Amino acid sequence: MSRPIFTFGSINMDLVARVPKLPKPGETLTGYSFSTVPGGKGANQAVAVAKLGGSSQMVGRVGDDAFGQELLASLKAAGVQSDRIFIDRSTSSGVAMIAVDDRSENHIIVIPGANGNVDQSDLDRLMLTDSSILLLQLEIPFEIVQAAARSAKAIGATVILDPAPAPAVFPDELYGAIDIITPNATETEQLVGFPIQTQADAERAAEILQQRGTKTVIIKMGAQGVYCATEDDRFFMPVFPVVAIDTVAAGDAFNAGLAVALAEGHSMREAVRWGAASGALSTTKSGAQSSLSDRATLDDFLRKQTKP
Repeated sequence: MSRPIFTFGSINMDLVARVPKLPKPGETLTGYSFSTVPGGKGANQAVAVAKLGGSSQMVGRVGDDAFGQELLASLKAAGVQSDRIFIDRSTSSGVAMIAVDDRSENHIIVIPGANGNVDQSDLDRLMLTDSSILLLQLEIPFEIVQAAARSAKAIGATVILDPAPAPAVFPDELYGAIDIITPNATETEQLVGFPIQTQADAERAAEILQQRGTKTVIIKMGAQGVYCATEDDRFFMPVFPVVAIDTVAAGDAFNAGLAVALAEGHSMREAVRWGAASGALSTTKSGAQSSLSDRATLDDFLRKQTKP
């Protein structure tokens, strides 16, 4: 039986503008299109888990507004257990303003809204067990993420942290409460203090993060691929060849694929493969949750690939 996967994090409405290029400071551009789509790194990961066939439960907050109702409806429609999401009547739902250019690069500005009010009462609704997998990100208050990681670790749950957006200060003592950390190259640079441009850079960074206390480090290097270091294995996995049009949810799709594979008992190498495939598939469609693939699509894609 698959292990339950809990996501504790942000729930946003994404306000997406398609533009020919990302604007410079002070520059005004005419865009191609505008859309509102459900997002938030937490909700994206919860939806991706559900679409991949995992047992997905979401804990977080939305505002008492039209966006909040739409966000709850979209989570339920995707198969996410959302009865533990709190409707915060003191503020609006979180939003993310996203600009995506012709090269599929993006700029994102997040307005936390209800996500910024997540507190201990929300953490108390998690109700984890030692068989649980907990997906965390950093779009809710950092102190409550720390508390969630520590409480989950204390009962033997598996903690996976996507350190995005990377904080200015990441306390060294928190690394020991994280089983798996999955930064991208930019976030890794912020954590270790040097740019991640090559596989050698990733190897060096992973060793530093492991020395700080996290047993498994997975560095997502965009078009280059993924580097993974565990206690007894190190490997680099090249990116799957796809035609990318939008990378906005690729990292979330990766973490979901990774978590679902681990929940089903697969090895770390196979889990990273699932994550890489899920992330690659998400870049072939526009939007955040609308780009996330279902299990049949992932299985078919993996069958057609040659294992590294």
